[in-house]
Amino acid sequence: MNLRRVSRLIGILLMVLSAAMATSIPWAIACDPISTTVAFVVSVLITLLSGVGMWTWGRDHEGTISRREALLIVAAAWALLGVFGGVPYMIDGALPNPVDAYFEAVSGFTTTGSTVLTNIEGISRALHWWRGMTHWLGGMGIIVLFVAILPKLGVGGKRLFKTEVPGPITEGLLPRIQETSIALWWIYLGLTVVLAVILYLIGPSAAEVKAKGLSPFAQMDWHAAFVHAFGTMATGGFSTLAESVAGFRSPRVEWVLTLFMLLAGMNFTLHFMVLRRQWREALLDHELRLYLTIVGVSTAIVTAAIYKTGDPSQFMVQSHEGVLDSLRCAAFQVVSVVTTTGFSTDDFNRYPPVAGLLLVALMFVGGMAGSTAGGLKVFRFLVMGKAVHRELLKVFRPAVVTKVRINDRAINDDVVHGTLAFIILGTVIFWLASLYMAALGLDLVTATTSVAATLFNVGPGLARVGAIENFAFIPDSGKVVLSLCMLLGRLEFYALLVLLIPAFWRN
Repeated sequence: MNLRRVSRLIGILLMVLSAAMATSIPWAIACDPISTTVAFVVSVLITLLSGVGMWTWGRDHEGTISRREALLIVAAAWALLGVFGGVPYMIDGALPNPVDAYFEAVSGFTTTGSTVLTNIEGISRALHWWRGMTHWLGGMGIIVLFVAILPKLGVGGKRLFKTEVPGPITEGLLPRIQETSIALWWIYLGLTVVLAVILYLIGPSAAEVKAKGLSPFAQMDWHAAFVHAFGTMATGGFSTLAESVAGFRSPRVEWVLTLFMLLAGMNFTLHFMVLRRQWREALLDHELRLYLTIVGVSTAIVTAAIYKTGDPSQFMVQSHEGVLDSLRCAAFQVVSVVTTTGFSTDDFNRYPPVAGLLLVALMFVGGMAGSTAGGLKVFRFLVMGKAVHRELLKVFRPAVVTKVRINDRAINDDVVHGTLAFIILGTVIFWLASLYMAALGLDLVTATTSVAATLFNVGPGLARVGAIENFAFIPDSGKVVLSLCMLLGRLEFYALLVLLIPAFWRN
């Protein structure tokens, strides 16, 4: 393994990160105290100089990277994203504790959306922009962006791409992996800009905010529109409001965000197919049908469960007197949870048990493979469902040889076995991390849902980490474990766990 080649590529990645971080400086200059501008300038310089230093150490070591080098680059890069992404929080003073800053940055890049900030509306606008930007970079994957802008990576670029974006995403999308990366980012960028424009046009104006007595941050200016567009398309969930999307008090905004969260939870290959007018092929996709069925059925159940419940005098609890109000609230919560976005318009801690339990189950499911959503992915549940059906057939037809088929294509048994192993591994990690959180003194619901919310990159859980709560009360050791859970979930376990195998480091 050539560590200098690894250092060179991570150095370039940090330079890209510093450029993204620099986009916060104009907001700092225009809206915030001079100290915030200084904080971001210093943060950019620290990130840039660190990147230059790593690149300089390995600049003479070009060439195609190996599979092991690709795994190390992805794992190390994501760990370092949290380190450098947390620097602005510390220097600006919002989160002086390095563990808190790392947690918040990792939560952003992994599009988890869990937060340790206790005064969301008290931080600078530049920092709000940076929180949203971490979501947006992590959603499609900063490594994918990296591959898109560095065509010389060749086969090594394909290995990086496959390591960061596991699952059946774009094998046949375009002939070259760089073209695939560029196509994905253009679709991602386009949907983000479209959503931001719509939010700006339909969101509360300054006059509406004043008339309704809302928070000043509830005005949907370009800053708020893009921050929420970043969080939506990345299925992240960071908001500029302490009450999340509920703070806008706007059914229009809720319906639009519900639609775009649903789109963000779909395989981006399907968006590409639609752009190529391959509507029929996209609509016949088995995973898409199961995804929409899960959303539809779950929304109907939650709507029925919350109808005529809720006291609007309670913080973030909407009235569910009308069917349309119940449907809007249910659809938003269901789509937000199943896509692991984590925005909220209601405190689902107060929902009837059947609705709360269903939402917890949806945390594990997640969105489609090849989307920006977290979770185990609908595709894996589809594979396992068809595998179980095959085993049932074998009970009374043992001589019949059948293949698991999806979209009229036979799925190799290695994929079935790998899917089963992945789900088992995820379950084991979930329970081990939950045991650790319980050992810290957290109650059962808080311990388990804090892990589910971070391991599957959802954001909010239940009880003390519910939709209107935060993770600030958790001890530092617990935050470190949950930060690791976020990284494991975003990289789908293997890219990090493989580093623990001694054979990985042997030549």
